[in-house]
Amino acid sequence: MGKQVLYIEMDNCIGCRSCLAACTQCGGHDNRNRNYVLDVDPFISRQTIPLMCLHCVNPACARSCPAQAIQIADTGAVLSALVEKCIGCQNCTIACPYGIPKFDEEQNLMYKCDLCYDRTKEGIPPMCASVCPTNTLQWIEEAELEEKRAQIPLANGKWTASHDPDVLEGETNVKISLPGILQGKQKLF
Repeated sequence: MGKQVLYIEMDNCIGCRSCLAACTQCGGHDNRNRNYVLDVDPFISRQTIPLMCLHCVNPACARSCPAQAIQIADTGAVLSALVEKCIGCQNCTIACPYGIPKFDEEQNLMYKCDLCYDRTKEGIPPMCASVCPTNTLQWIEEAELEEKRAQIPLANGKWTASHDPDVLEGETNVKISLPGILQGKQKLF
């Protein structure tokens, strides 16, 4: 089995928020939601998109942590702050260009999506992808990702936002397809 990645096909999102419910109920998440669903422009369209940690290859949250509490797993998953190391400075929440890490004031601790590391290190899809009814969130092998890329070529070369070298944090371990948005197409529902 090759390396697997979380692939987000934004056009498929219907805003059902199943991913949020699954994330909250995941065993190691202490009933805290670590992903979000964003209404892109609720007064104009029903377009929604899942918003989650992109697990940057060189994450700003980890770089900004003075206590080195944010570790990067061998799979590329950027983990939540280690309880024994996090000093609650919130540098990571400020540094992340995507606004993903959140701060728990009661525990004085940062928390964020860890790509369900306990599951994904065994090849099991993260909870959000395992329940998504529209295949917006998919846990696929890199070979399948290449097939998808070949099926939807865009002249401007921006098939995936996460490969664009000008993106805020450069390369990420979560891959995103934005073909409808980039081509100016609107959802049919």
